[in-house]
Amino acid sequence: MFRKSFVMFMALAFAASLAFTVKPEKVSTLTVSNLKAAFEGESTASAKYAAYAKKAKEEGYPRIALLFEAASQSEAIHANNHKSALSEMGQSVEKIAPKFEVKSTKENLQDAIKGETYEVTTMYPEFIKASADGIEKISLNYAYLTEKKHKEMYRNALEQLEAGKEGSLSGTYAVCTTCGNTYDGPAPNRCGISMTPKDRFKIFKL
Repeated sequence: MFRKSFVMFMALAFAASLAFTVKPEKVSTLTVSNLKAAFEGESTASAKYAAYAKKAKEEGYPRIALLFEAASQSEAIHANNHKSALSEMGQSVEKIAPKFEVKSTKENLQDAIKGETYEVTTMYPEFIKASADGIEKISLNYAYLTEKKHKEMYRNALEQLEAGKEGSLSGTYAVCTTCGNTYDGPAPNRCGISMTPKDRFKIFKL
């Protein structure tokens, strides 16, 4: 009798555990769609900024090129974080074929400012609002907080370029390998967004 009751109890417990398991198909389709859009956007930005860095070097703007290189690395980190969040949900992402046009360094900076402005005023706020309090919101917030800094860095770089003072821009950038947070100068003891220690930053230096 005891053995029969025990078996019955275990069967009911197992059934209950299945009822509370979060299955991939139960994940919000909007969240998945938003993360995939963010992944595509960050992947494209990473490739685009790498190309913009090359153009800046060709035009004799090494410090602007350095900024683009650091930002490219940061965007790659954001893309990878979004991809990891999707993987945790049982979702996969297709390989991205970035599409963009490389123009003059001034025009490339203007394009970068436009892109970052859209991300921090529209895209990420909407995506974050629609997401659950899980790994996806952490990933989206990492990108959102970092893009706000990128926007100001690009704006300053454009101002200095137009004033003929490109040489006054920073010759060092530090990128957090956890969240992509980008510092104009040496790395802090810990990242101000993810608390990642200094030894896990990637340094870009002239």
